[in-house]
Amino acid sequence: MSASHVIIGDGIAGSSAAETIREEDPDADITVITDEGEALYNRILIKEFAKGKLPEAPISIHEPEWYEERDIDLQLNTHVTTIDTEDNEIHTHEGTVYEYDKLLLATGGTPASLASFGIDNADAGGIDHFWTFQDARSIKENVEAADQGIIVGAGLLGIDLAAICGAQELDANYLMRGECWWRYALDEEGAEILHEAMRERGVTPVFDSGVSEFETDDDGQVEAAIDPNGERYEGDWAGVAIGLSFNTEFLQDTPVETNDDGVVTDEYMRTNVDDVYAAGDLTWFYDTILGQMGQNGSWGSAKEQGSIAGQNMVEDLEAGGESDDPEEFRWVSSYSITHFDFPFLSFGHPTIGDDDAARKYSDTEWRRLALNDGKIVGGVLIGDLSQQSKFKKLMREEREVAQHKDLLLEEDVDMDKLEEATPKPE
Repeated sequence: MSASHVIIGDGIAGSSAAETIREEDPDADITVITDEGEALYNRILIKEFAKGKLPEAPISIHEPEWYEERDIDLQLNTHVTTIDTEDNEIHTHEGTVYEYDKLLLATGGTPASLASFGIDNADAGGIDHFWTFQDARSIKENVEAADQGIIVGAGLLGIDLAAICGAQELDANYLMRGECWWRYALDEEGAEILHEAMRERGVTPVFDSGVSEFETDDDGQVEAAIDPNGERYEGDWAGVAIGLSFNTEFLQDTPVETNDDGVVTDEYMRTNVDDVYAAGDLTWFYDTILGQMGQNGSWGSAKEQGSIAGQNMVEDLEAGGESDDPEEFRWVSSYSITHFDFPFLSFGHPTIGDDDAARKYSDTEWRRLALNDGKIVGGVLIGDLSQQSKFKKLMREEREVAQHKDLLLEEDVDMDKLEEATPKPE
């Protein structure tokens, strides 16, 4: 009999797993189940669509024919309700049952709503969250029709919303809880480069703010936000990006280990339950570079995790248990922002660590490296990205470099000096 692999989720993690499984086992039965109504698309580019810079067509990555050509059974608009890990069965909202030999969980997350924090009118008309292509369509339509915007969420998705307002020439107030944008990864000096770029596009950063309630009109449409200081900001459209709630509800009655950060896996993308794997945004995995559990929701990380999971699913099945030589997920992720006149890139885990090194080089050039136990664990580069490969190499090699911050902050890092001063761990 052919091996049966079922993948729940058709984002880049699930799709990469399906592709890898097909390459590794041409005879396998592969089923991909997704609750979305369209096949894999580029989540990175949907912000460009919402900005009005791209039509819909280039956003799609896989048409249904891609799955047909590879004999992959794609089930759209299908909700998984329960999983029976004893009988290796998946049950859907339509009553269909899928049996599996190996199962991959790649369901990602759903944008968190301020309603879950008790914010009045957080689900009013004219309030958008940003994650799916359908979200991008709604944002584009609503921003084009709005007179004044409100943005909430001082992170990487929030700045996408700010850029969308700028591109669509919608003046907006950007309400941030801290003293600067992405305050856990940037200091005020570095963040001000981004703040000024926002202001130039009609988006006003408002610090030490946030939302305590939304006001609505008689039709239930948003018309203003009140921040915790009692300040009122008018707006007939609001974009909220405050993180994800991971889609693990269907796992509640299973022994699969989950926590607030998603599904727990090892470095091989295996969960604690035989035959069940996980990949993508919802994984809380063992990071071999950090030497601890971690999470990373970047596109490249999810793609690599999906590929690793797919390969291990095939190899474990062939071994009749766990393979003696599984593939390990070891990855330094990166995330770039291309909204402004200067480049921006973050890598690794820039929001953690016990130390850092930062320097501003010009009005649009700044660098910060996050360090933990003397090693680079992440960083942010603004303006000049030319040194990124050097920092990623040092991170992968786990070199203890904190005592050489002067070298790390040189505009052109001398790797020979650093490698001579910091021997590579055995």
